[in-house]
Amino acid sequence: METRRERPGGGRRPAGRRAQILALAADRFHRSGYHQVSMAEVAAGLGITAPALYRHFRGKPELLRQVVGSGLDALAAALAPVGGTDELCAALASTAIDQRPLGTLWQRDARLLPPAWRAGLRRELRAAVRLMAAALGADRPDLPPVDVELLCWSALSVYGGLSNHTFAPPRRRFERLLRDIGAALLAVSFDGARPRPPVTASVAPPGAGQRREELLSAAVRLFHERGFDNVSTDRLGAAVGMSGPSVYHHFDSKAALLAAALVRSRERLWHEVEAALAAGAAEGAALEAGLRAYIDFARRHGHYLGAMVGETERLAPADRRAALDFRRDFLRTWVGLLRQLRPEYDDAEARIRVHSMFALVNDGVRNRPHSARADLADCLERMSRAVLGL
Repeated sequence: METRRERPGGGRRPAGRRAQILALAADRFHRSGYHQVSMAEVAAGLGITAPALYRHFRGKPELLRQVVGSGLDALAAALAPVGGTDELCAALASTAIDQRPLGTLWQRDARLLPPAWRAGLRRELRAAVRLMAAALGADRPDLPPVDVELLCWSALSVYGGLSNHTFAPPRRRFERLLRDIGAALLAVSFDGARPRPPVTASVAPPGAGQRREELLSAAVRLFHERGFDNVSTDRLGAAVGMSGPSVYHHFDSKAALLAAALVRSRERLWHEVEAALAAGAAEGAALEAGLRAYIDFARRHGHYLGAMVGETERLAPADRRAALDFRRDFLRTWVGLLRQLRPEYDDAEARIRVHSMFALVNDGVRNRPHSARADLADCLERMSRAVLGL
């Protein structure tokens, strides 16, 4: 029987109500996006009134902060007793399954919180990375600290990537697969990693459409950095040297600008990766070439990858379906190539490994200071190969 505790006024509140609220809010924010979920919806999901919910949390921002903080607390508790890489991978695998929304909430929604709250959560995450680094360093004492940190942040990306999909093999098999992926990743060596020639973002050629292209590029960057709702048309215009109202000479609305920016970025991504895949004569060569092309694209267009993760939910329904259809088709291409090389993988394992690779690369090109490494592309390729099981 559930224990209940008295509250002022003589009513009763179920024990664990706060935990129930956090769990439901995490699920709703994860599925629909922070801006699409109201406090009233969360309250209704628990069968309570909105005023009752506000007795626990002053508002939706505080609720989001507590949701993310609760996930980070669970991560820290799981990591505290680990003593080596095997225990580390087991702890991360179990926590990733139990706290599946955390990756998306961190990447997409936590950036919308006030700066001081974001900084506090970031400190908690760094503390978790220090615990991971201690465990990995115990097994690999000769590894330079900068490499230890890169591997630990990359492992968080891989395990956090579970929130980007719903594939779920039986629990024991799922944990075993995630442990294997983590162990392979944390065993990677960066010895001999070499810098690649610097890559620069493509620039629109001069012409009548140049201002439109400049707007698309600025929109992707600003939406990624600040969030769709926090970017005004005045800020968008200022980024390319025009007034805010002039933005509407090129796009009917801010939502139309977001949709066009993501479409243009998808076109570039597919063009570059498809060309690399087609150039590979053999199955293995195609996957290797595609991986290098994807990493190079990510280094040039990290803002697009961030906006894709963070702002797809802000699109109109038809545009959102198109974006999700592209992701599914893109994923299917990679899964097919991987299963040709690793026929022992079933569809679920191949999809989980490919999603993990995407999460690793997408975060790796944006996670400073490691994203500034001269040998980053080589390091990402080595880690991606380990995650894919190549």
